[in-house]
Amino acid sequence: MRLLRFLSRLAFICNICFLLMSILRYLPAPPDNALISDIIVLGYFGPIAVNFFVNLIVVILFFLRRVWASGVPRWLLITNFVFFVLQIILFNSFNTLH
Repeated sequence: MRLLRFLSRLAFICNICFLLMSILRYLPAPPDNALISDIIVLGYFGPIAVNFFVNLIVVILFFLRRVWASGVPRWLLITNFVFFVLQIILFNSFNTLH
């Protein structure tokens, strides 16, 4: 269960980077900056993979009726799920545009 708490927190950090990356797309290009590069990498490549595994584990624990015993706050699970759905929609729309 500690692994699920860790992955949920990691997914939340990646989701915040995804949100920042989405905002940065509409701003003028900043000068080369390591922090911006990290946000772009974590925001583009991290969240879809981490969210997939977190939500897969949560669904399995939900069917086993042990999801609330994992110690992960409900708001974090719900937030990660909402971001996961948004990322699927957004990445699907990116693929259909090109």
